[in-house]
Amino acid sequence: MSSINALPETYIEGFHDEQFVKRMEYVPLGQTGLKVSKISLGTATLSQLYKDLDEAEGIAAVQLAVRRGINYIDTAPFYGQGRSEEVLGKALRTIPRGAYYVATKVARYERDFERMFDYSAKKTRESVEKSLRLLGVDYIDVVQIHDIEFAPNLEVVLQETLPTLEALRNEGKLKFIGVSAYPMDILKQAILEAPGRFDTVLCYCRNTLFDDSLKDFLPFFLENRLAVICASGHAMGLLTNAGPQPWHPAHEQTKAVCREAAEYCRKNGVELGKLAMHHFIQLAGPSTFLSGMQTQQLVTINLDAFFSGLTAKEAEVLAYLKERENSLGRR
Repeated sequence: MSSINALPETYIEGFHDEQFVKRMEYVPLGQTGLKVSKISLGTATLSQLYKDLDEAEGIAAVQLAVRRGINYIDTAPFYGQGRSEEVLGKALRTIPRGAYYVATKVARYERDFERMFDYSAKKTRESVEKSLRLLGVDYIDVVQIHDIEFAPNLEVVLQETLPTLEALRNEGKLKFIGVSAYPMDILKQAILEAPGRFDTVLCYCRNTLFDDSLKDFLPFFLENRLAVICASGHAMGLLTNAGPQPWHPAHEQTKAVCREAAEYCRKNGVELGKLAMHHFIQLAGPSTFLSGMQTQQLVTINLDAFFSGLTAKEAEVLAYLKERENSLGRR
């Protein structure tokens, strides 16, 4: 059950903006015992992955997000090769520890593909220890194995990465363990081969205006008592007026269709990102909907999509885009 208008355990009097916190929805994070905000904060954007970062503005965005009720924050060593964790750590030092849950990842690190992935026990332990230092915390709430589809095989994930995280959990350095990937069939395989050993599963770009494939796997994840973290409703920037970064891996046809949608939104004085966010958070089942926000303006836009919904004009534009979903390449 979710709760609206009730103050969560993470509420800190004198820090939070109570009127916003009371409007946020808090949902059980699977079987962890935590209740997380329906909207959560992704911080890949606190790095050079998303253009030059204004560090002060990024820190202010984190502070604003938490003050307004977001209590789940996600990062990873790969995001800027530690830059995201470093900037997030600076922000977290200004926020009471009881006000948030923080999640990071292991196994994906460098930009050079030859050195990008390392699922070994040794690197996993080193990574968690480094994340603790950069984030400035004594423990991490959730550590996820990042993009397991790139592992040489699932055996190394299940025989080295996962047992190391379980050992670190026993040492009190983390509380819960998760897994992430883009292809969802490998997530299902990992969960089947390690029943009961994962607490969360993160899927990204799988519940958007042009991809609804999470629906196919959601019943399996929920039957296995996993907290589903649904990430990147903006499809890593594709579904925004500003458009994606040059490195975005989408096909050119998909990029062209999204550019067309963004242009239509601009002509109508509407932000495509808000429409994408509104659509994204309608799916029942996930514990939280994770979105990157590196500015206070983006925090405001995304939270407004949740708190206030769409204006009549925005709803009209979204209906038009949905009518054209076949041309958007929706599966």
